[in-house]
Amino acid sequence: MTTQTVAQAVAWASQLLKDTSDSAKLDSEVLLLHVIDKPKSYLFAWPDGELTDTQQTQFSELVARRQTGEPIAHIIGEREFWSLPLEVNPSTLIPRPDTETLVEYALNLALPEHAKVLDLGTGTGAIALALASEKPHWQVTALDYSAEAVALAKRNQQKLGFENVHIEQSDWYQAIDNSKFDLIVSNPPYIEYDDHHLSQGDVRFEPLSALVADDEGMADIKVIIAQGTQHLNPGGYLLIEHGYRQATKLQQYFAQMAYINILTIKDMAGCDRVTLAQWLGESR
Repeated sequence: MTTQTVAQAVAWASQLLKDTSDSAKLDSEVLLLHVIDKPKSYLFAWPDGELTDTQQTQFSELVARRQTGEPIAHIIGEREFWSLPLEVNPSTLIPRPDTETLVEYALNLALPEHAKVLDLGTGTGAIALALASEKPHWQVTALDYSAEAVALAKRNQQKLGFENVHIEQSDWYQAIDNSKFDLIVSNPPYIEYDDHHLSQGDVRFEPLSALVADDEGMADIKVIIAQGTQHLNPGGYLLIEHGYRQATKLQQYFAQMAYINILTIKDMAGCDRVTLAQWLGESR
């Protein structure tokens, strides 16, 4: 085996991945850094550093997996979200930067100092753990239908050490009885079953149950909105991530269910991504 330097390894992998990835060089760098267990600065400081035979073999195997389209996050087993390193696996969605829009807006709401927060469909725990990291006095409950996702979220919680998060398995609100919250957040399934995006990119490797919903992608969203009235304190907020063409439907359904102060927030790309509404209670 011909010994490769760091720079040669990145160039070799970038060439192989150019037809299957829009970020071939970045992918190559991330995979190599994972193999050699070094920070990104190492690529610039030691471009002539040589890989061992074992490192070259492992790197080649990871590059081959990426050539099939397998997500980088699944290959290295981690994705950063809100500056938190999260374990990921094929049991749930890979956290996306767009979801940070929901976190950012939630953190800026006028909530009690010791707010009770509910994250529905927590997956990796990304939203719940991001909120807990910024608001240590908040009590965050995170629920997911998938036992595998719950186990994954708990591992992430334990690794990060956030004690203000409680994670358990639940079919939406089922496990929380009559508990009420100041804030409910969710990134539920919202893609239609025939959406062409399901055959593209990372979503090909993610569970359909976390992606698609009946009723043109609105079935789970409607459950969350309708039952949310039973679990929000007066003045509490519900924030839901959704598809870029679903904002009007969410706004209409929120209004139908007697929520007020309905607002849609755009993501970093300028697309409608999160819709918020406030519940004033039965006696409003």
